[in-house]
Amino acid sequence: MNRSAARKPSPAAVPPQQGRPPAFAEIDIAIEAERRRGRGAQSNASGRYEAEARVAFDDGWQSLDDLPPFKTTVGIDTARKVITRNDSPDIGFDRSINPYRGCEHGCVYCFARPTHAYLGLSPGLDFESRLFMKPEAPELLEKELSAPGYTPKVIAIGTNTDPYQPIERRHQIMRGILEVLERAGHPVGIVTKSALVMRDIDILARMAERNLVKVALSVTTLDHHLARAMEPRAATPARRLEALRQLSAAGIPTTAMVAPIIPALNDCEIERILDAAAHAGVGGAGYVLLRLPLEVRDLFREWLLANYPDRYRHVFTLIRDMRGGRDYDSQWGTRMKGTGPMAWMIGRRFEVGCEKYGLNQKRVRLTTEHFRPPRSCGEQLSLF
Repeated sequence: MNRSAARKPSPAAVPPQQGRPPAFAEIDIAIEAERRRGRGAQSNASGRYEAEARVAFDDGWQSLDDLPPFKTTVGIDTARKVITRNDSPDIGFDRSINPYRGCEHGCVYCFARPTHAYLGLSPGLDFESRLFMKPEAPELLEKELSAPGYTPKVIAIGTNTDPYQPIERRHQIMRGILEVLERAGHPVGIVTKSALVMRDIDILARMAERNLVKVALSVTTLDHHLARAMEPRAATPARRLEALRQLSAAGIPTTAMVAPIIPALNDCEIERILDAAAHAGVGGAGYVLLRLPLEVRDLFREWLLANYPDRYRHVFTLIRDMRGGRDYDSQWGTRMKGTGPMAWMIGRRFEVGCEKYGLNQKRVRLTTEHFRPPRSCGEQLSLF
């Protein structure tokens, strides 16, 4: 086995000569199916900040079959702060927490994939197999909440990578964060695709009694086979609906996110998902149109060609119709919903479906009235 490296891969293929490796452009970048079993991405291309692009290929001396499969590894993220701030005008929060970097769920469309390039890793298979955790997140959070001048507002968790992905079962960082937020009386909004959220119903129910929490589960499809291919290590659709049912029964405000909506792939399920969510006791619903920033576009294209080649052209034609003729438009105000007749129709169908099934009839507003800054170790208590 050898590895080919090139700073700028040639766009033209050069016929290989006997005894020499093929030109970079001729090499199939897809990783063998057995090596990536249970993963979402088809390839593991180098990140955009790397000086060289590397591709494994068989040069005839050693078979690629000898390479080991991708296994999940977990490193330590030594961040000094855990609350991330943003000033985006089209999302409903200005601060968030991500207990983990990378996500083992392996959703091929995940817009967070390009962030792995900041670590010198691939947004492809590296993103879902080379993970990083923040074991000191609860302690860092307590320190930040107790800082002089801190003003409480809803913290969003799960907006980048899933806080309840499989490694949370062992490390329980998310539970530690919830314990800190409960003690401090701090509001939080959670987004996940995992049924593991049911583990923390005890904490979430107590917080809900004080209007401190709401939980959203993304239900992308009700088709088990599509979910397995597109979100290989996330909970099955049935498990997500069961999680919504149990959370709702415990008095926790819940939302079903039909996200992302992919034209010609799962857009036909909008009404069915809303119906199923309403029967699970959900009070709210939302949707987001498929987003394909940076490397996500190529990863999604590879996946679509491998799994639904007959729909490839149609899907991308519709995507471009909703993105001003481009594969992606990052313009604030439209990046979540798209533009044009197709985007309008999807939005209208969603609105009619919510009206039909009684969703979004009232908006849950969390409170900050219970917030009390945690006391730092060694802090002198007030005399009065």
